[in-house]
Amino acid sequence: MQVVDLQKDKDFQALGVELVSIAPDSQKAWRSDGREWELTDYDTVLTDADNQVADSYGVLRWAHPITGEPGHTFVLVDESGTVSWVKDYGGEENGSIMYVVPDEIVKQLHHQL
Repeated sequence: MQVVDLQKDKDFQALGVELVSIAPDSQKAWRSDGREWELTDYDTVLTDADNQVADSYGVLRWAHPITGEPGHTFVLVDESGTVSWVKDYGGEENGSIMYVVPDEIVKQLHHQL
């Protein structure tokens, strides 16, 4: 699972950014699935059942072309709340990737920080 692998990745942790996963799944579902996936930090999970947060960042426009599920979109927000970088991997124009290896995310963020 993407969020678990990022939590465990030393290079990602060394960036000093805070990871927050936002999904429409309920907290109950996150807790259940999180135990299975060995999620270590539930404080990094935000339930966005009505998609208000996702809508405010404009990231719901991408979805996997086969499953229709939201892709993995990464948003870097600075201390003042300004979006400084957005990268969607799930959209067809980006290869319809539903999992991004942590090294790729670290590489992208190095260019932004």
